[in-house]
Amino acid sequence: MTAATEVTPSLKMYGKMLTFTRIKLETADHSEIDAYLAANLSNKNSQIPVIIDSNVEQDLDALVDLFWSWGLQPIGVVTGILDEAAKALRLAIFPGDGKRIELLRPTKKQTAAAASIPQATVNATVTTENEEGTKTVSPAQAQSTVNEVAVPTEETIFAEADAMTTLFYDQMLRSGQSINHVGGDLVLTDSVNNGAEAITDNSLHVYGRAQGRLVAGATGDKDARIFCQRFNPSLVSVAGTYCLHDSIPAEMIDKPVQVRFVEGQGLVFEIIKDS
Repeated sequence: MTAATEVTPSLKMYGKMLTFTRIKLETADHSEIDAYLAANLSNKNSQIPVIIDSNVEQDLDALVDLFWSWGLQPIGVVTGILDEAAKALRLAIFPGDGKRIELLRPTKKQTAAAASIPQATVNATVTTENEEGTKTVSPAQAQSTVNEVAVPTEETIFAEADAMTTLFYDQMLRSGQSINHVGGDLVLTDSVNNGAEAITDNSLHVYGRAQGRLVAGATGDKDARIFCQRFNPSLVSVAGTYCLHDSIPAEMIDKPVQVRFVEGQGLVFEIIKDS
């Protein structure tokens, strides 16, 4: 007999937030772009991930080489005129401003078997990192409770593609854990600890102390907001615009706060006052 050995998976997938810089181009003159980079970058070893947003046709291959020569690392383009060139170079294509990735659902009636599965469970994962490595489990396996306003029945007819599903997560989000919900609001009834992250493509609500990384409008929804009872995050982001802890107004720390994106201003922080 041989001793049983644990099989290590060859592939693991889990969500992590990536901070990148968006470069808006109004010219295809690479000498002009090079001159701008020379005037604004202090070194060529920054290794900053960037996405390219262009209103004019580009020689994308040459443009990528130019950015790499300055230590910038193009990872994709904003959808538009460069889509086909990006596909040819295997670059990612990101949604445009105010766009989101819609959660598609059938418009016909649910079957009894499918109705027994809460939709929010399908759309969320919790990632835990520890000394043993990284593992991804469902909210149910993490001993969380997913509550929905109404449980679908055989007579339930799903809404069109813009229907939203709110996910409720009732456990403390601890350091090294990440919850990522696509398709609606994310509501955390407990706290978010430092080193944890909560990400949603719509609005984020935290009813405990909100530390860690808080991200709303992750796919570009500028109407998304963040609501916190006790606001003290290491990073906060709405629709791709982010702010680190040191740049958050001191008077907002540990207060009930709303964060939203305002065109031309960026992130706006407001204390939520009792009526």
